[in-house]
Amino acid sequence: MLDEYDFSNARPNPYAKKLKKQITINIDADTVDFFKAQAASSGIPYQTLINLYLADCAENDRHLTLKWA
Repeated sequence: MLDEYDFSNARPNPYAKKLKKQITINIDADTVDFFKAQAASSGIPYQTLINLYLADCAENDRHLTLKWA
């Protein structure tokens, strides 16, 4: 390993804006099963599908509307 490295030709990480943050979240088993079934048919990991869905909601500024019976 070198004592010094030359970063004069380095460029910014193009993926730095999309870094993920690990969290712990409780999700109903039925919901997880739904996304796992979607993952099986699409070939995309279920956690990625959940992230894509939530990212779409955030990007399109979707707001949840609940009506209690």
